[in-house]
Amino acid sequence: MGQKYLIDTCAVIKYLENYFPPKALAFMDDLVDHDSKVSFITKIELLVWKPSNVSDLKIREEFLAGSEILFVDDDIILRAIQVRQKTKIKLPDAIIAATAIVRNLILLSDNDKDFSKVEALGLKYMNPKSSFTII
Repeated sequence: MGQKYLIDTCAVIKYLENYFPPKALAFMDDLVDHDSKVSFITKIELLVWKPSNVSDLKIREEFLAGSEILFVDDDIILRAIQVRQKTKIKLPDAIIAATAIVRNLILLSDNDKDFSKVEALGLKYMNPKSSFTII
């Protein structure tokens, strides 16, 4: 896999629940096996949720244990400020988008409503649900 990716919270959840089309799931299987990266925001969002089935939380913990967790630095903070000022998306999404931009990663998410606004600021964005749909 030549290009590097940052996986957003909603993409992690939908991947773990096998929600995406088969080609997208296969792509994400390979990504998760070789180079899974998530923001610290995604870690928080995944672990704050209290599922009715305790095994669901364990699956999320195992996913995170195999992932590289990316933290903020001054460059990401400054870019998140810019993203938030120009797009008005929520702060957690602005931090995730800024992390992808600064680290030169493609953001995997199906949050088109928010992240499509950030593409004009340099975000490389891919929606696994629509990118692998059979036409």
